[in-house]
Order: sequence, then structure tokens, then C-alpha cells
Amino acid sequence: MATTTPTLQRVRTEPAYAAFWMLRLGFTVLPILMGLDKFFNLLTNWEQYLAPWVVNLLPFSAHTAMLIVGVVEIAAGILVWIKPRYAAYVVALWLAGIIINLLTLSGFYDVALRDFGLMLAALTLARLATQYDPAWHRAAR
Repeated sequence: MATTTPTLQRVRTEPAYAAFWMLRLGFTVLPILMGLDKFFNLLTNWEQYLAPWVVNLLPFSAHTAMLIVGVVEIAAGILVWIKPRYAAYVVALWLAGIIINLLTLSGFYDVALRDFGLMLAALTLARLATQYDPAWHRAAR
């Protein structure tokens, strides 16, 4: 007979805890996969999502910018796995930046709306994490 871990048991019996874990896994795996795809462009040509005004501000090419975005997204996914209580806010802020970029780029309003939904989900993860992911405290002096 297989034994169930305490985490899996809580996922099965506590809806809020299950939601926390679904969001945590989603915001770990998906940013890592999307970040990796910035290097390979298998899903799309990511440079098309970068507003021209952003490219004009950069001291390097749009391609280099997307490689940096890929690294940031991979790091964000790893950080959400390590400490969702704080990293979920970083992801929400990152998504807000993406939304601003997309709203200034004609024709991608649907993607901006989708990313707004993702931003709300990241904020939901951050709120749930206050219950299920212990805070880091300074060491007592």
C-alpha cells in the first residue's frame, strides 16, 4: 500500500493549499519553459513582442534583449520555487512591465489582457504564500 506524503494529503483535502501548489508549480515551470524558448524561438519569434520604443532605449539589439528576458524568466521561475512568498510579487511586477510594453504595441491587446490575468494569478499566489510559505526573518541579535 502506497503512503501519502503530508503535502500531497493537504493538497487533496485543503482547496486553498491545493491552489497554492498549483500556482506555485505553474509559476515555476512555465516561466522556465518560456525563458528557455527565448533562446530557441520554437513557439514564436519573441522579438515581435518588443515595442519599438523599448528597442530604441536599449544599447543592444532586440535579440539580445530577448535573451536577457529569457534569463530573467528562468530566474523568476526558480525563485518562485524557492520562495513564492516574495518571488510572486517579482513575477507580478515583471508581468506589469510586459503589459505596459504590449499596450504600447498595436495589435497585441489580447496578449496584454491574458498577461493581466497571469498578473492577478501571481498576486493570488503571493497572498496564498503568506499562509503557506514561511517568512524570512532576521536573526535575533
